[in-house]
Amino acid sequence: MSWVVLIVSGLLEAVWATALGRSEGFTKLWPSVVFGVSLAASMAGLAWAMREIPTGTAYAVWVGIGAALTVAYAMLTGEEPFSVVRVLLILGLVGCIVGLKLVGDQ
Repeated sequence: MSWVVLIVSGLLEAVWATALGRSEGFTKLWPSVVFGVSLAASMAGLAWAMREIPTGTAYAVWVGIGAALTVAYAMLTGEEPFSVVRVLLILGLVGCIVGLKLVGDQ
């Protein structure tokens, strides 16, 4: 269950990172609200997952999921340029996250 919570928390990290960018320095209400709510939920989930998953592994997976999804979403929406190299690097990041899960129980 800890891994499920950690993955959801990583998804929420991408939400709050995207909302933070769209809040324009907290001058827009709804992106700022989404940022605050998703940040709190993401941190709470990370903290909960770290009761069973080692800190280094949990943090790396959380950040990796959030970073990969944030940049993928930005490329899909046209906010960042799309390139094959970027996609390959994101896939490499995802591969490392999966690897941490696979070796995490050893």
